[in-house]
Amino acid sequence: KRKRKQRTKKTAGMRSSNVKTLLKGSTRAGKRTVARRRVTSFAASSVAPEVGNGVKYGLYVAGAAAVVGGLYSYLSTETLYASDKLDPPAYPWSHRFPWQAFDHASIRRGHKVFSQVCSTCHSLNLVRFRNLVDVAYTEAEAKEIAAELEYTDGPDETGEMFTRPGKLTDVFPKPYANSKQAASINGGAVPPDLSLITKARPDGTNYLFSLLTGYKDAPAGVQLREGLYYNPYFPGGAIAMPPPLTDGQIDYEDKTVSTVSQMAKDVTTFLSWASEPETEERRLFCGKVFILTLAMLLPVGYYKRYIWSVFKTRIVRFHMGKFNPPPPPQNIRWRKRPGQ
Repeated sequence: KRKRKQRTKKTAGMRSSNVKTLLKGSTRAGKRTVARRRVTSFAASSVAPEVGNGVKYGLYVAGAAAVVGGLYSYLSTETLYASDKLDPPAYPWSHRFPWQAFDHASIRRGHKVFSQVCSTCHSLNLVRFRNLVDVAYTEAEAKEIAAELEYTDGPDETGEMFTRPGKLTDVFPKPYANSKQAASINGGAVPPDLSLITKARPDGTNYLFSLLTGYKDAPAGVQLREGLYYNPYFPGGAIAMPPPLTDGQIDYEDKTVSTVSQMAKDVTTFLSWASEPETEERRLFCGKVFILTLAMLLPVGYYKRYIWSVFKTRIVRFHMGKFNPPPPPQNIRWRKRPGQ
């Protein structure tokens, strides 16, 4: 009987200890779950505003981009009515790509077309004779061309104005003294300056060539006032400038046949160069910078990986205190303490 009582006591004690350990484990597990819930809730509460701010800023950026795109499309789009004008076709110009250069022989011929045809009505106020040196002419040839013209200068020692031959620093001569004189001679229309004509018109190079070669007879139903000519590439179709070019109008030095399309191509190339004479220098400089950037890309990338490899491959561990030891390595077995 005594032995049975002792056995029952032992079993009851073991059962109570087991219940206590289970309760302890359950309380620990509950504490862990609560802590995990707190951590997850804190992480969610800390991440949620960041996500919300990211979405908000993304919406702001998208809205600003939409507004800017709408303004750009509104400002860059022309309102064209039916049969207002034709869009010029795209021609294969020798200078249309950044890695290409101007046709200098065409620039020389175009200067001759401008000086003999276009300069009677249009000015070229932003180009000087020195800009032609080493582009279309030598320095001696440019000086000779400038010396053929006379410019009013002064006053001299007596206070009088005088005339002198042109020099390299002079601009191209103006055909009219002022805009009122130009308007009275041309029926009320003032011929524009051609220094920036290819920049001032949409698709200026193709537009200018199409305008010079696009004179046609007015179609049926189109009535023009006296002194106007029909050109479908001009806005409205009615232009006050008569057809400026005819076949065989100019004798080229290099024996090139002076057809209308050839002269239009040459003078368009010349005016494209005149609108930005430093284009070739800029393209050459940008090409050098691009090649140097490609050459430096590989060593710079290698050096970046070499410097940041230490920071990207390191492991940072934080120890919270005595009761939170670091996790054991995977290759070592730790014995469980009693009560765990």
